[in-house]
Amino acid sequence: MNSSTKNILSPFTFPVSGIEITSRIVMAPMTTYSGNDDGTTNDAEIEYYRERNQTAGLLLTACAYVTKQGKAFHGQIGVDTDVMIPSLQRIATTLKENGNKAVLQIHHGGRMSAPEELADGQSISASAVAAEREDAQVPREMTSTEIEETIAAYGEATRRAIAAGFDGVEIHGANTYLIQQFFSPHSNLRTDKWGGSLQNRMNFPLAVTDAVLKAAALAPRPFLVGYRISPEEAENPGITIKDTLQLVEALAMKKLDYLHVSVMDFWGGSIRDTTDATPRTQLIAAQVGAKLPVIGVGNIHTPEEVTRVLHTGIPLVAMARELLMDPKWLIKVENNTTDQIKTELDLNDQSALKIPDPLWERLISNGDWMPIKK
Repeated sequence: MNSSTKNILSPFTFPVSGIEITSRIVMAPMTTYSGNDDGTTNDAEIEYYRERNQTAGLLLTACAYVTKQGKAFHGQIGVDTDVMIPSLQRIATTLKENGNKAVLQIHHGGRMSAPEELADGQSISASAVAAEREDAQVPREMTSTEIEETIAAYGEATRRAIAAGFDGVEIHGANTYLIQQFFSPHSNLRTDKWGGSLQNRMNFPLAVTDAVLKAAALAPRPFLVGYRISPEEAENPGITIKDTLQLVEALAMKKLDYLHVSVMDFWGGSIRDTTDATPRTQLIAAQVGAKLPVIGVGNIHTPEEVTRVLHTGIPLVAMARELLMDPKWLIKVENNTTDQIKTELDLNDQSALKIPDPLWERLISNGDWMPIKK
């Protein structure tokens, strides 16, 4: 075992829950688009998860909607009613078969929800402001009652995750979805306690966090809570790194186990200011890393690249496409056969990789994200 491998394979203990994982690799929460129309899972999705349950010490699911009004896309799984618990239990049990830890990502699409997936065809958000994308629907502004009900729904989703046997939940506060929409000055034009000043725009993310932590505290076993965040927005006005550093300071005061920083390139600089090349994840880790462990992600492929990130002091690295292409990535690190790690998606390997048809179709149509073997 060389020093690079030793770093990757060293265990890590989350500070609040005390849960220990056996490596520094996290399976990123990858959307599968492969659930049933009613929000339950199916055999194809279960086999996809089974094939990857040895890829990381911490295994994050695709995001699950906490209310039906928050369903973002076709094939998304749900955690919105107790009816979903047996389906979720299938996923948790499958992911944990080899002793690794399973975390359910909980989510609300807000204005990014596809209208055709909603019963009334109308998305909702902090304010009636459409996203800056083609054919974006103008969402309906949420009422105060709806806001409170949605916060409670995150707590209920956590209760169901506990009942289903998951080891934790990750609050999806990133990637332009509802929690980020409340934090953003682009999508939140409210003048009540949920909007306006930066402090008020932080109220919804923090209230969701409190609801989740309150539910997690009732778990009969150690149960972790993480939070995923996007550091900046390209829109003007939009979230700045200064805004985010204040939010992560507030999150660091909570009893969270980790902060998952979602960026396309770990080493990339600002998406708002091309003259600022400092990696956003490192800025966040410098601010709160001593109090709140940070997960790095983004364009990290090889064991050497993982080790380079770990050497910055960031303790965990999430990977997505690498674990899609090669579910044996971590096993090959353990066996010192890293020269055999696959770096391209072979178009003949769908069956071997256990990738469901809806996800496969998206992968092969998006060669810019997924390198495809010619």
